[in-house]
Amino acid sequence: MTEPRDAAVVVFVTGPDLSTLQGIACEVVGEHLAACANLIDGVTSIYRWQGAVHEDPEALAMLKTTRSRIPALRKRIEALHPYDVPEFLALPVEFGLPAYLSWLAESVREEPAS
Repeated sequence: MTEPRDAAVVVFVTGPDLSTLQGIACEVVGEHLAACANLIDGVTSIYRWQGAVHEDPEALAMLKTTRSRIPALRKRIEALHPYDVPEFLALPVEFGLPAYLSWLAESVREEPAS
């Protein structure tokens, strides 16, 4: 089964701090690549990088967008993000209030309706 192009997705992006992610979120929301972003400060990330296990304080952005906007959003995150390999995980939304999902899809249209 193929998901519609306007199917909602949530994209997780971590970054070094809240300020960095706030700047990225403002850019991608302003460019209609994400409808909104929730920013969470004070997460701890434990990961393997270049053969070693690291534990670092980070912030997390949860971006809401649609399936059709993922390629453009990914390119923009890669351009704006300070990491060599930023986290970019898109998860499908199983359910949402119809009015919210409609607002989300309208917010990220390439040419917003007047």
